[in-house]
Amino acid sequence: MTGAAVVGLVVNPVAGLGGAAGLKGSDGVEVQRAALARGATPRAGERAARAVRTLMARRPGIRVLTVPGPMGEDSARASGVPCDLVRTPSADRSAGAASGWSAAGTSAEDTRRAVAALAGVDLLLFAGGDGTARDVLDAVRALGGQAPPVLGVPAGVKVYSGCFAVSPAAAGFVAAEFDPARTAEAEVVDLDEDAYRHGLVSPRLYGSLRVPAVRAALSGRKAGSSGVAPATAEGVAREVVARMRPGVRYVLGPGATTRAVGRALGLATTLLGVDVVERTPEGGRGGRLVAADVAETELFGLVSGKESVLVLSVVGGQGFVLGRGNQQVSPRVLDAVLNEGRSGLGERLLVLATQQKLAALKGRPLLADSGDEDLDKRLSGHVQVITGYRESTIYRICAASEEFER
Repeated sequence: MTGAAVVGLVVNPVAGLGGAAGLKGSDGVEVQRAALARGATPRAGERAARAVRTLMARRPGIRVLTVPGPMGEDSARASGVPCDLVRTPSADRSAGAASGWSAAGTSAEDTRRAVAALAGVDLLLFAGGDGTARDVLDAVRALGGQAPPVLGVPAGVKVYSGCFAVSPAAAGFVAAEFDPARTAEAEVVDLDEDAYRHGLVSPRLYGSLRVPAVRAALSGRKAGSSGVAPATAEGVAREVVARMRPGVRYVLGPGATTRAVGRALGLATTLLGVDVVERTPEGGRGGRLVAADVAETELFGLVSGKESVLVLSVVGGQGFVLGRGNQQVSPRVLDAVLNEGRSGLGERLLVLATQQKLAALKGRPLLADSGDEDLDKRLSGHVQVITGYRESTIYRICAASEEFER
């Protein structure tokens, strides 16, 4: 884009709130209040500010247009970037929430109104998750031919849709380099969060959004794992259990493969939550469930001062190991696990993926997007990925923002 271009910014301040709280989503005021009660902190605004900082560092002449309060203005100000404001029918309420944000401060309708108010921009950045993408899609459909191209800044719990950049920094990079003549369609998918909380994963396609045609910087739609043979997951689980040591706490992230680890220990662990288990003493065949479906605050207490290992699976099609659906494994949890004892990263992090899942990445690296870029860089390098019983491979992992800071 030229220096005179205009980028719009819309932030869903409640996006991702339920992730660290272990609520598997953030839709609904009651869920948001429950997340706050569990100690969750809004992060969408910070992630939007990171995108804006990257954008302005590369294209300082670009004009940023947004709406008042926590739905855009606060993030622009936090990034140190001047912005121009447009008002919507709900702008006064949003602005009033700026200094004391509450879970009832914004709604899906506010997002739709904000997108409509920013229809004249060259590119619209929106920070949120799949639910926010659906709201943006509704607004874009209402605008018809007047709708601008859009790009998502990942800030939700799951982020399954293909319209998001791989990281906030990537979103800023793509926005700075955006060529209006080069766009593509990206899918918007979402889950029924109530069903998701009961272990039912059934993404639904809602439509597509016009996005910058830079596929390497977009996360792509999550690929389902329904085609993974149970025997394959069981082989991975057997290998993990064979490596477990008594007295060590193992943090099992979400996923069918990690749940197979629980089954191999004779435990009923959750499919979509984060569980903490231990291997029984030498001679025993099973394990002990220390805690099930924990929130970030509980998990931090369980691993602090205790030798622990993270057991995380790879998000199919996207390659994420951290930052998608497992926000309970926060930067401070990661730091506590990595700094306890003298073991190296390879003994503190077990990454699980079938050979098919790795092959589908076509050489692209595994990604870490914990919310702390310095910590993500500490994880960068090569990790051993367990692919079956007595089978593993060495694979590259990097910070999701790494490629866009050169």
